Amino acid sequence: MGDPYDLLVIGAGTAAMVASMRARAAGWRVAVVDSRPLGGTCALRGCDPKKMLIGGASAVDHARRMAGKGVAGDARVDWRELMAFKRSFTDPVPGKNEARYADKGIDAFRGHARFTGPGSVEVEGVGLLRSKRFLIASGAEPVRLGIPGEEHLVDNEGFLAMDSMPKRILMVGGGYVAAEFSHIAAVAGSEVTILQHGDRMLKGFDPDLVGWLMPAFEDLGIAVRTSTSVEGIEKTADGFRVRASSGGERLEFDVDLVAHAAGRAPRFGDMNVQAAGIEVENGKLRLNEFLQSVSNPAVYAAGDAAQSGPPLTPVSSHDAKVAADNLLRGNHRRPDYRGVPSVAFTMPPIASVGLGEAQALRDGLKFRMKSELVPNWFTARQAAEKVYGFKVLVDESTDLILGAHLVGPRVDEAINLFALAIRHGLTAEDLKSTMFAYPTVASDIGYML
Repeated sequence: MGDPYDLLVIGAGTAAMVASMRARAAGWRVAVVDSRPLGGTCALRGCDPKKMLIGGASAVDHARRMAGKGVAGDARVDWRELMAFKRSFTDPVPGKNEARYADKGIDAFRGHARFTGPGSVEVEGVGLLRSKRFLIASGAEPVRLGIPGEEHLVDNEGFLAMDSMPKRILMVGGGYVAAEFSHIAAVAGSEVTILQHGDRMLKGFDPDLVGWLMPAFEDLGIAVRTSTSVEGIEKTADGFRVRASSGGERLEFDVDLVAHAAGRAPRFGDMNVQAAGIEVENGKLRLNEFLQSVSNPAVYAAGDAAQSGPPLTPVSSHDAKVAADNLLRGNHRRPDYRGVPSVAFTMPPIASVGLGEAQALRDGLKFRMKSELVPNWFTARQAAEKVYGFKVLVDESTDLILGAHLVGPRVDEAINLFALAIRHGLTAEDLKSTMFAYPTVASDIGYML
């Protein structure tokens, strides 16, 4: 189909937008291919729409906590109105992205892309496209669970598109998706059960802080069962029956909706990457330190498809900049994942950046640590929030921040200051001597160090 492109990007999310724009600005002929509406997971099926729903649920949760403290009335979630509010943000995204690509002279195609050779892909409904170079930025998808009735699971996209809130919801898994969606659903009036195979929720966060957060699940009426394995799902006359086991005990749950919250994996299984000589190992693309395929030097990857750094939107953007620079100027830049913060937008949120206590001990580091549950601090009391705590690790010899772990009101913002310190070498004394606006959650940081 005409002359080959200089770069063809598979995927149309954050990484695709960043890399394609940089390549086009350098004068390259660029194409973007995605089988789904242009915008990617974060903007259309993940972080942005999720945060829209959390905004409404958090407002109701806050109003309920303030009942009897000057706030009167019965606050509740109107799901249809909240979803309409969400769609006012998400619905325009594909059209805006399509116009942006067109304005920059980037060809955007809709259809499944499958490699037919080292330098070509067949795009469903479009035909054969050839390119000198490729960037795989196709994101991630829910992992296969290998259980009977798996087809009945609703994924993150299905949950975020529901027109009504089911009365009874069961979440399979105990990570970010389960924690965040369960809080949204519970505040919206659903009876929520979480079945987690592992021994605790939110494995990516400090266990002590997760322990401090768990009463918030209880207060919302969320039933959490850890060390529980889901063995099958079957359709019933009025919903679904989930079969599970825990410690030899057989369990059954009758619910109206079963949600997949058991993790995600890179999405490239339908791309026929073997035809392009792209090696895969243990479900991951084999990449070198420059995000380049070790077996096909014309191919790079970024974001969730690369699975090089944490599966977060800022990492996708960072990867895309690294890959684009290496594509344009030759391999010279490696990704740098220092100080990447993670947040689960529960109510209240939990956040983490840098090393955890266990990792610092395994690494043999000498550090001082300050950790405390502080629901009596002003930040928590003014929000009528019972959960507020922190754990901060500081290197004894350099005074550099090694890690910070926070749970409580507005810690999703405060964690960014610790991320700034870790990434740019600010010391604990630098943070303590900074005059933050008071009273804010940032003004608590000095007392955490």
